[in-house]
Amino acid sequence: MTNKVATRLNQRGPANGAPLDAKVGGAQVLQPFSIMNVDANEQARAAAMDFARHLVPYCQKALGNELLGAYLIGSVAHAGFSWRYSDVDVALVTVAGVSPKAHDRIRSEATLLSPDWGPKVSVFWADRHFVVGRFPPLDRIDYLDHAIVLMERNCIRPPRPTPVEIQQYLRGEPFASWVNRAEGFAAADTLEPKDRKAYLRTLLYPARFCYSWMTGLMGSNDDAVAFVNERPIPRMNVELIARALGCRQSASDSDELFPARATLLQQIDACASLLAAGG
Repeated sequence: MTNKVATRLNQRGPANGAPLDAKVGGAQVLQPFSIMNVDANEQARAAAMDFARHLVPYCQKALGNELLGAYLIGSVAHAGFSWRYSDVDVALVTVAGVSPKAHDRIRSEATLLSPDWGPKVSVFWADRHFVVGRFPPLDRIDYLDHAIVLMERNCIRPPRPTPVEIQQYLRGEPFASWVNRAEGFAAADTLEPKDRKAYLRTLLYPARFCYSWMTGLMGSNDDAVAFVNERPIPRMNVELIARALGCRQSASDSDELFPARATLLQQIDACASLLAAGG
């Protein structure tokens, strides 16, 4: 970190909820975020955005002139950020892509910059033509509709995925992976602390699946749950999904929802019926 950036961070102090008074290997480190009041999620979102802005110079150093733009997507960009359960989704648009070495360097620098936020960073990336990289269709929709600019040399606007492309994507690996997780949780006897986040996401996914399948859009968990509440899907247990959303918003342990895990089998059937019916 440059002296200029370190000085600016120190001047901010604890005002953004992340004191900056420790060093690791001579590098300034953002300290773990502490919850101060009932506006914890919004405070955390502001701190996460601040962290992402300070991560940009490291992305520039790792990628050089290859980096065309850096953006925030996901819940930190659109809505429904949870200090406990949200990731910090960073999207990078480059000239020719991001090498594994550069990707690992960015992830490593993120953790050094903040032991709290760094491990939550999820990097999406693409070349300028959006031909190679890790940038699935729904996240491309999110980028087009909700991205927050962190830095930008060139504004790249890829073709918008069509509703048919979104459905083709959803019926593939995303659906299969969710079914595997859901069946695993439904059959489990206990919920390990390390799996609380994954379990909550598994409970919420049916709403997100239905929302994107039927609208072709990428929205927040709040949007998705409101959608299935207003437009019920046959055999889908919306009440459990709403409880999962409440757990996410309050940052509660998802253990309280574990007794309802067998309901995931019903949710699989509901989503599979929607998938089988096509568009």
